[in-house]
Amino acid sequence: MRNVQQVVSEAKPDELENPPLSLDHASHVAYLTLKGYSRLAADHMLHPEMKGHLAETIGNVVRQLTLAFNQALLEKDPERGTVLCARVYDTLVNMALNLVGLETKIVGFTDAEAEEALSLLREALNNLEALERGGVFGAVKNEFIIAKAVVDGILAEMKTVMKVVYRPPGAMVAHAAEEIEKNLDNKNVIRSFLRLAERQIKENVYYRLSESGTCKFGNDYALGLRWLRHLGFVQVSTNPSLAAIAYDDDPSQWEGYKGEDLCPDFRTVAEQHRELFKDPEASGDEITAYATEVSIWRNLAVFRPVAVASNMAHGMISLQLNPNVADDYRESVRTALKFYGDAEQFLRRYDAYLLWGYSGNVEMGRPNIVFKVAASSPASVDVTRKLESLGVGTNNTVTFTVSQEAELILAKMEGRAEAAKKGVPLTTVYETNMGGRLDDHVREVQAEALMSSTLQKVQDKEKALKKLAEELGAWSEASQKKTLAEKVVVVSSRKYLRPLNKEPFASFLAEHKVPFNSREQVRTYLATQESDIGYCGILVTKRVYEIFFSTQNKPKWIAYLQHKYGPSLKQAEEVMRGIDVLPASKRHPKETLLTLAKANMTHTEFPNHQTAVVAASSEPGFRVEDYRESVSREVDPEILKRLTEKVSGTKKVVEESYEVTATQQKILEEAKILNSTKYGSKGILPAQWGAFGATAKTMEEFSNSYEAFRAKCVEFVKKVSGQK
Repeated sequence: MRNVQQVVSEAKPDELENPPLSLDHASHVAYLTLKGYSRLAADHMLHPEMKGHLAETIGNVVRQLTLAFNQALLEKDPERGTVLCARVYDTLVNMALNLVGLETKIVGFTDAEAEEALSLLREALNNLEALERGGVFGAVKNEFIIAKAVVDGILAEMKTVMKVVYRPPGAMVAHAAEEIEKNLDNKNVIRSFLRLAERQIKENVYYRLSESGTCKFGNDYALGLRWLRHLGFVQVSTNPSLAAIAYDDDPSQWEGYKGEDLCPDFRTVAEQHRELFKDPEASGDEITAYATEVSIWRNLAVFRPVAVASNMAHGMISLQLNPNVADDYRESVRTALKFYGDAEQFLRRYDAYLLWGYSGNVEMGRPNIVFKVAASSPASVDVTRKLESLGVGTNNTVTFTVSQEAELILAKMEGRAEAAKKGVPLTTVYETNMGGRLDDHVREVQAEALMSSTLQKVQDKEKALKKLAEELGAWSEASQKKTLAEKVVVVSSRKYLRPLNKEPFASFLAEHKVPFNSREQVRTYLATQESDIGYCGILVTKRVYEIFFSTQNKPKWIAYLQHKYGPSLKQAEEVMRGIDVLPASKRHPKETLLTLAKANMTHTEFPNHQTAVVAASSEPGFRVEDYRESVSREVDPEILKRLTEKVSGTKKVVEESYEVTATQQKILEEAKILNSTKYGSKGILPAQWGAFGATAKTMEEFSNSYEAFRAKCVEFVKKVSGQK
């Protein structure tokens, strides 16, 4: 027989009957397990109707799977026996992790009920491992047993996060896997794994923040989701860059994926749409859409139990529409509805197994998906309003400024009010604030201003700029530009000049006495500027939250909705309850920790940012309770004052980012928001969104990422179809 690890890792699931032929919940779990759908089987138990029956049902599951395990050990075909044993382990281990994690809170299991069921699973798993170590197959070396292969598989999956596209300090999920692996007891694999996993979950700051109700969190990445779900994460964000990264980190998405969650790989999908083979180049966008679906369906499946259990308040997956059609209302809506229909088709089949035997009152197949609508033009306002009116949620992205986010929240409110009045149930939806990208843009604006003013004092401008560019590692790119101004833009970019107070830049300014006479004064000035700029995104998040969701303003918007659009009080409350601000694109832990809120707030976190937040929480004196409702606490007013001083290169861009428009100011007054004039009137108008620096840069990046991913998808289809 081949080695155990190879046999387990290469096994593919068996076909399922459709519809399922199960008789009860325990036999349904056993059926899914032995067919090779262990995680689907484990997730079947995460349903509110299981409350009060959890331990009893798990006892029945244990009985059936223990019998199956014993039979598998006696299989004439040892490889088949190994696979069946691995499937039993996998289901029971994932059930245990589900009960350790915060899924239990969303479903509604009591602590006592979850702990009773968990103790049964621990005992059963310990007995199975002891039975396996008895050596029914003959002499078994401890390090090669099936239990170890299953645990190694779980850890290997966790370590795929940022495996290829690494960013320091690495992914939190991968670090957790490494810590577990380092301390695993190979003589008691299952017992030690569950103990170490529980410690990694419950001691994690995200678990503590989520459990205490301090805030909600999402993942700004398409992998590592089951572990994050245990920590309390309830949302996933994706974009063209992240879709491509998911394929890089996990190449099985192209082909070779086992499909253990009923999700196909891209080769399977391509072969189901052979019409794409005729002219892959011409069908590039359609091909890319299918490739994106392959990645997204897995996310839908992972978060499906919490989406169903929470009635779509949690477990939402954000899918960004093609950035190349973001300014086209008709094409954006058409694309969204096509994705939505495809998701519904996938989930109807998935729900047939996940939700078998539960109440038919739950609408099966409704996608736990929201669409990321890029705010690059006024069309995004209309797209947002339209989709929301259909009960299809949105997550506005490429959003940096208070006026952008305010305009789109108002569109959300109008569309959701229309849906609610028709009785259409609403999902949680999001208003992204790309705070770190705004910080980057403001920094670049300031760097360009300082660099340009310095060069005005220099006789040989090209020579001085070249010296600085070489020291920053930017000359290779800058030298390709024709004009001095274009070269300044390159050297000032976040790629080369983040943070602002890099020593070569400080020396460059000090040498020419800008903005102060001494090198030390320049260093101090730049350090202060860098620190202040790191608050730009935070300031926007706090202001948007204050305008719409603060305790003093939220009730006024509910009354405004009733007056303006006519929903009932209950409907208007539902409209407002389900709109969350979504801080994203962060660079520092403070961007998370200083903007937390229990209601109307979900943070989406990149894997390496999660690691940084965990590190910050390990500092002496850190207490979760110190950050409750931190979004409502004022930032030092001197920071904003410095950023908007007349002499500052950031004055205009910060005012544009931080203020509403004159039209929005009137709407605030109509809603009886007090002191509305404090929010200013210099915010950018929808017609100006596309030209705003952060928007233009981000859309260019997204479009480039999309085109690169599109090219890979087209080439893959050519390979599958046999074309050169």
